[in-house]
Amino acid sequence: MRKNLLLLFICALALTGCNRKSGEQAKTFTIAVIPQGSTHEFWKSIHAGAMKSAQDFAAKGVTVNVIWKGPMREDDREQQVQVVEGFLAQGINGLVLAPFDKDALVRPIEEASRAGIPTVVVDSGLNSQTPISFVASNNYHGGELAAEEMGKLLGGKGKVLVLRYQEGVSSTEQREKGFLESLKADFPNIQVVSSNQFAGATRDTAKTATENLLNRFGGEVQGMFTPNESSTAGALLALDDSGRAGKIRFIGFDTSDIFVQAMKQRKLDGIVVQNPFRMGELGLKAMVDHLMKQPIEKRVDTGVTLITPSTLDKPESQGLLYPPIEQYLK
Repeated sequence: MRKNLLLLFICALALTGCNRKSGEQAKTFTIAVIPQGSTHEFWKSIHAGAMKSAQDFAAKGVTVNVIWKGPMREDDREQQVQVVEGFLAQGINGLVLAPFDKDALVRPIEEASRAGIPTVVVDSGLNSQTPISFVASNNYHGGELAAEEMGKLLGGKGKVLVLRYQEGVSSTEQREKGFLESLKADFPNIQVVSSNQFAGATRDTAKTATENLLNRFGGEVQGMFTPNESSTAGALLALDDSGRAGKIRFIGFDTSDIFVQAMKQRKLDGIVVQNPFRMGELGLKAMVDHLMKQPIEKRVDTGVTLITPSTLDKPESQGLLYPPIEQYLK
């Protein structure tokens, strides 16, 4: 009788241990976070936001291992596809992806889904219904904000340049579309003299593209719009070198210390800023909530704001310009 009781007690302990182990495993997740590139401040902010979210989950007893990996250059769609495919055999629980190309990343994401690995898309859209959530700015509205400010700066008349980013990138395509359509609708006396040139992936390629545009149209334009960090940085360099910085009204996109200084010097009239830190934070949260069987939203808007020299020092602007990257990326 005692032997039977002892045996039952041991079995009960074993079952309790197994259940506890299963519970612990259910609260440990490995998530791959894949940006478009690895160098711009924008992607560092997304990384930091994801790490904050992991820390928040840790405080609740949920362990989230974040693996951060992306291509060096933002135009390397093949390497980003390879990064995604490489993770499929590594036992990860989910992907948080900022796709460079809205079409090229569809196949690997659908392969991941068939393998039981869900995806949350952040920043830029994907032509697929497979992702469980899309966490990003309203990029079209960002373009509208830029057009509205440009119209005010030019007094509703004049000529402007639009230097696009790269073909296939959904986020910047929406910004460009929002700017062009809003300008046409609200400021019919402003003429866009060029909108079919592309900056490329780096500030150097953007500088060259801007120089070419200025050589052709510089004597007749009063305004310019660029849709992301690298295109804005390159255009700013070209305007500075040509002596036109501060003379051509210039609205850019995304944040950088260089842009802040340029606004203080009145060489840049405004930047439309997102909240990439929030994207990383909410993107990872959506993934872990999904894995824990919690309800999540299919679309999460992380906001978009225009910052000008006159609003530069406001607390809300400073919070967007200087997210706590160092606090979470040690």
